[in-house]
Amino acid sequence: MSNVPVNNGRRRFLTAATAVVGGAGVVGVAVPFIGSWNPSARAKAAGAPVEVNVSKIEPGQLIRAEWRGKPVYVVRRTEQTVKDLAKHDDQLRDPNSEMAQQPSYATNAYRSIKPEFMVALGVCTHLGCAPTHHNGDFDQFVEGVSQGFFCPCHGSKFDMAGRVFQGVPAPLNLMVPEHSFPNEDTLLVGVGQGDA
Repeated sequence: MSNVPVNNGRRRFLTAATAVVGGAGVVGVAVPFIGSWNPSARAKAAGAPVEVNVSKIEPGQLIRAEWRGKPVYVVRRTEQTVKDLAKHDDQLRDPNSEMAQQPSYATNAYRSIKPEFMVALGVCTHLGCAPTHHNGDFDQFVEGVSQGFFCPCHGSKFDMAGRVFQGVPAPLNLMVPEHSFPNEDTLLVGVGQGDA
């Protein structure tokens, strides 16, 4: 045995340094592990809900989100737009939304939970093109209707509830995805009302 005196300061330093390095290793392993609990890009594309902040959308404005790899159109309709929806029912193919193109809670005159918000997939029901939003100049496509969606590929036309006009190639209204409003400022696409 050696008669060298024990250096307690050095021993404490080495013990503390080992604990710090070990703690850093645990954190280094835990961060990716916990991060793996989040849905992957593949899972999000497969249908994970998408959150949309609707608080800053101006009346008449459209914003786009993406859910399941498809565009979702969210429009804040003006009071006048909501009032005008019933004025052209006689020109629509399915004015009462009798075809299953929306959840049951959105089977109403507005095809939405809240009349001021239109939520629809931005995919034409003819061949899957993306209709463009026309605000104020839609009457060039449908006389007497100032706002709507026009599909430039084959000329299909939809109103501000996503309902298809007669005499166009699209056979159905735009699809309304499952959605809900967990609070006044947030739209959740992919989770239905009452499912959140």
